[in-house]
Amino acid sequence: MKMSNVVPSALSVAKHTYVAATMWVAPSALIKSAHLFERIGLATVGGSCGLYVAAALMRLENELFGSGWFISSMMLYGAFSFYIGIDLPSRPVQGATSILPEERNRGTDAAQIFNAAGTFVAAIAAFLSVSMIVVDQVVSEGSIVLIAVCWAIGSSLQIAAGAISRNYDAVEDGGA
Repeated sequence: MKMSNVVPSALSVAKHTYVAATMWVAPSALIKSAHLFERIGLATVGGSCGLYVAAALMRLENELFGSGWFISSMMLYGAFSFYIGIDLPSRPVQGATSILPEERNRGTDAAQIFNAAGTFVAAIAAFLSVSMIVVDQVVSEGSIVLIAVCWAIGSSLQIAAGAISRNYDAVEDGGA
């Protein structure tokens, strides 16, 4: 098979797979199921981030950080923050050339900014925790605590973003 035929062949397979899937399942049910699996995947990633940060905190050899309930609570908090925060309800993108400041929606703007900042900070903290564990770095106790605090702030920003966005949706639906 020539390389020029690979992409059209792959697109044909994808098209036929989509047709076969939607023949047996209503498209809206398929989309809702895919969205649910996406959210579960995001929650799993968030829980993993919480586990990595908890593992880094365990290096402090403190009874509190080594307990099972503390590790579980960090994993649950991370899972909840990624489930609620990363996948915000969709809003039309506002152009950068708004004529009047009143036309901008400050609620969705704040949610997007909190979401972006929270995802970035939580992911960097998890990355640093994993690198510390894998490379077996010796870092100060203050650095480990700073990483954990940054992760908690990032996860909290994600939850705030989800709450702001969903609260705005509820107000908008109730007012219409």
